[in-house]
Amino acid sequence: MSSLQRSAYSTQPVFVYNQLFHHAKECYMSEVLQQLVEMSRYLGDPNRPYAILGEGNTSARIDDDSFYVKASGTTLATITEDGFLPVSIRKVTGVLDDPMAGDAEVSATLRASVLRAGEARMPSVETMMHALLLQYPEYRFIGHTHPVATNGILCSRVSREAMAGRLCPDHIVVMGHKSVYVSYVDPGLVLAREVRAQVRAFIEQEGVLPKCIMLENHGFFAMADTAKKVCNITDMTEKMSQILIGAYAAGGPTWLSEADIRRIDTRPDEHYRQKAIATVKH
Repeated sequence: MSSLQRSAYSTQPVFVYNQLFHHAKECYMSEVLQQLVEMSRYLGDPNRPYAILGEGNTSARIDDDSFYVKASGTTLATITEDGFLPVSIRKVTGVLDDPMAGDAEVSATLRASVLRAGEARMPSVETMMHALLLQYPEYRFIGHTHPVATNGILCSRVSREAMAGRLCPDHIVVMGHKSVYVSYVDPGLVLAREVRAQVRAFIEQEGVLPKCIMLENHGFFAMADTAKKVCNITDMTEKMSQILIGAYAAGGPTWLSEADIRRIDTRPDEHYRQKAIATVKH
């Protein structure tokens, strides 16, 4: 065998491995994108009061430094795979630490973060929040919506109190023992920085990642490792918001105690039920 033949033979395994790796990654990306489309259409379904017109945005992790996010101007209810843009986490989050950044810099950063050559569309303005949350590897899917009852509370004078408590076991099982609450600030860069600070404070104080974020006078974020859980969290948030509105109308809610909340949050049978709920199809 000549040296040329030996060289060609020795590179074949590497070539085959690379081909298999790229094929596997493409299959994975396709599967993630399909799940993201299904989740987005669920959240944007006109029969669910979560988002209308161009409201809301969704995302899903591709790998450690990239994710799909809804393109600006698309509609969740009818979105297709083409409605999502691949974006770099690192490029997006870099602007958060730039003290001189303004609207122009944010726009330029979002455009430069798109990982598709020749793409003219812009990712959603909320992309910065998706990127900073997807830095946590435990999160793989994120849904941001404006549910009617939930926003009814978030636009009220009692929103902080209402979103801080828990009313019943399922409230805790699906949404966690506590939510992150963010007071109203300017959407975009300022809000992304505030969300980052509040999520970091929550993790430090509670020792766990939050499942949802309540944005005063704005909307709601659900984060999870599966698309199904994002839908479950959103469903339960809106249901509990409807119950809260009824409870306030009837004289005020009766909150579970901190001890009761911790008990439900740590019970093995509730953990089992939590896993079972996450696999039930709608």
